[in-house]
Amino acid sequence: MPMRNSHSSNAAVRRLRLARKCALLCALAFSLAIPAAAEEERPNFLFIIFDDMSWNTAGAYGCEWVKTPNLDRVAREGVKFEHAFTSNPKCSPCRASILTGRNSWQLEELSVHNSIFPKKWAVFPDLLEEVGYEIGLTGKGWGPGDHTGQGWTRNPAGPSFDERKSEPPAAAIGKNDYAGNFEAFLSQRKDEEKPFSFWMGFQEPHRAYELHSGVRLGKNLDEIVVPPYFPDVQAVRSDLADYAIEVEWADQHIGRALDLLEKNGELDNTLIVITSDHGMPFPFVKGQIKEDGFRLPFVARWGKAIQPGRVVRDFVNVRDIAPTFLELAGVAKHPQITGSSLVPLLLSEDSGWITGDRKVMLVGKERHDLGRPNHWGYPVRAIRTPEFLYIHNYHPERWPACDPETNFGNCDDSPTKEFIKLLGGYYFDVSFGHRPADELYQLANDPHGVRNLANDPAFAGIITRLREDMLAALRAEGDPRALGEGAIFDTYEYVKRSAKDYGAWVAGRDEALSAEAERLFQEKRAKRRPPKAPPR
Repeated sequence: MPMRNSHSSNAAVRRLRLARKCALLCALAFSLAIPAAAEEERPNFLFIIFDDMSWNTAGAYGCEWVKTPNLDRVAREGVKFEHAFTSNPKCSPCRASILTGRNSWQLEELSVHNSIFPKKWAVFPDLLEEVGYEIGLTGKGWGPGDHTGQGWTRNPAGPSFDERKSEPPAAAIGKNDYAGNFEAFLSQRKDEEKPFSFWMGFQEPHRAYELHSGVRLGKNLDEIVVPPYFPDVQAVRSDLADYAIEVEWADQHIGRALDLLEKNGELDNTLIVITSDHGMPFPFVKGQIKEDGFRLPFVARWGKAIQPGRVVRDFVNVRDIAPTFLELAGVAKHPQITGSSLVPLLLSEDSGWITGDRKVMLVGKERHDLGRPNHWGYPVRAIRTPEFLYIHNYHPERWPACDPETNFGNCDDSPTKEFIKLLGGYYFDVSFGHRPADELYQLANDPHGVRNLANDPAFAGIITRLREDMLAALRAEGDPRALGEGAIFDTYEYVKRSAKDYGAWVAGRDEALSAEAERLFQEKRAKRRPPKAPPR
């Protein structure tokens, strides 16, 4: 099949202009509450999200040891965003931002991991359904957390289509046939003239992994590039190989979905967006305010409107997805949404920096997995500019990945984690050790953010300026942490208890100490000699 980028530039420009006119007419029709143009003028939406995939482990972003030909095709035939971010690098807070169009700290309970999802928040799938879109979900939507007790009759990401199963190549990969379930959704549509919006939520490459599955399935450990925050040893390379085959399995479903759309004649009228919720499930990355933790892959294809082969450097955030879909569907921007539509970036003919107002990004976190006394979180706020990443840790006395007693519970268990714990030293410190209140990284010279410049007097003025800019922006967004009311975040309900819970660890410790005391008592008693009988 010929690629989109083989089409002539003149034809692409004509399609681009036509799409712009259609989008504007559609938006005008809806805003005036008059019948919109034909349904086919509103694009379909296929939103594809990996679970725990790092931005720099896709071929489109220069990675050679993880093979993602189908994601790469979407980038090649559409647009690749170089600077895409989540406002909170953990599953449920990020997904809440996607659905609601708001930053994490603007979402009350939804700012914490494993929370409830109050019904008061509008979500873009529901808003699209209200204007005639058919919606569906397969795999992971919003979660983990509890939405069922809040008035939801389905996942906030949409009604689930999960019946079809597949046979994955490794034991730890789930059996969901994502592409098959997308086909099931398309086949059950009541009116094929209506546009659709479908959420394909991979559960890969979330842990756990089948140990050494990467090597078993042909990965060459010598080809794997180990980031500088990990020790370059065989155990880590093998763990990264296991991660890679899970990404590659999910990518195959992208290819099948593209083929299905093409077969149905709907490929070019479907806006396809592919991203992740945060970085890979390894120490230093997932759940951490680090460059590789909150930076995301983000590519989009819309054959009728996006000029292929473009690369955009403007900063974008997952909260921008909802207003983008709603604008293209002709829906007025919901008053709750604080993100900005990506339509101007999608329809531009240019690459590089497109606008002058997308060069700053705010990031933060509160409580993720449990593992500290009183269920405390590890509050952080950060500001990212083209050159610098400034981070402020509000409680540097706390362990950033949770306490040692609970096995650093905000870091998924893995061979890499265990090796770093045993190794100690530098690699332990960067992943699990205490962090200073302020961190500053100059990303041009330190792209992974491992050399903290906060104590260098030469950068004192930059830190002051970035801190002031960050706090001003957060206050403008109503962030309780920046307004001196951050304690509210630790009061929000955490709906899932686990062995990571500090209270569970304390109870287990007390039980173990009691059992040990009893054992020692009985041992001592058994050794005690009976008294001798008195002489007659």
